[in-house]
Amino acid sequence: MKDVFARLASDLLSVIIFLAVYLVTDNVILATAVAIAGAFAQVIYARLKGQPLHYMTYASLALVVVLGGITLLTNDPRFMLAKPSIAHFAIGAIMLKRGWMLRYMPPAIVETVPEYVTIAGYAWAALMFVIGAGMLAVAATGDLKLWAFYLMVVAGGAKILAFAVQYFVLRLIVTNRRRAAARA
Repeated sequence: MKDVFARLASDLLSVIIFLAVYLVTDNVILATAVAIAGAFAQVIYARLKGQPLHYMTYASLALVVVLGGITLLTNDPRFMLAKPSIAHFAIGAIMLKRGWMLRYMPPAIVETVPEYVTIAGYAWAALMFVIGAGMLAVAATGDLKLWAFYLMVVAGGAKILAFAVQYFVLRLIVTNRRRAAARA
């Protein structure tokens, strides 16, 4: 679980930097410049440490540079705030691949209820699209406090709730199937 939060923080680092600098200084240009520099520094640091850089790292850097550039040109923070929405849409699209979630499940679940895991994978994809659309709508308002609340509380809470529901539902189904098999 610690790995998941570390990756999430890494993926959102430039947006977090942007938001923090903007809230402290109320300067879109400075916040955007620092966020872009932070994204480049993050990639350079990973390269110096010999860490493998994945497609999402380069996609994130490209989004920060492009959306940051548009933000600098327009002096409008909404473009930087759109970055997590684009990431959610991309992740949702990847999650549409049938059975993507099976590799993350324990063998007991994969052997017992693979069809439910596939359904859960599609439900996660739908959740990513809904969160991305909501985040884009909130970003369009330009209200940074509302956007930060949505990102941290609404989007984060929805993912935690979805994980908990999935865990308990799959556990219940596996337990019931195993009991039924034992009786037969």
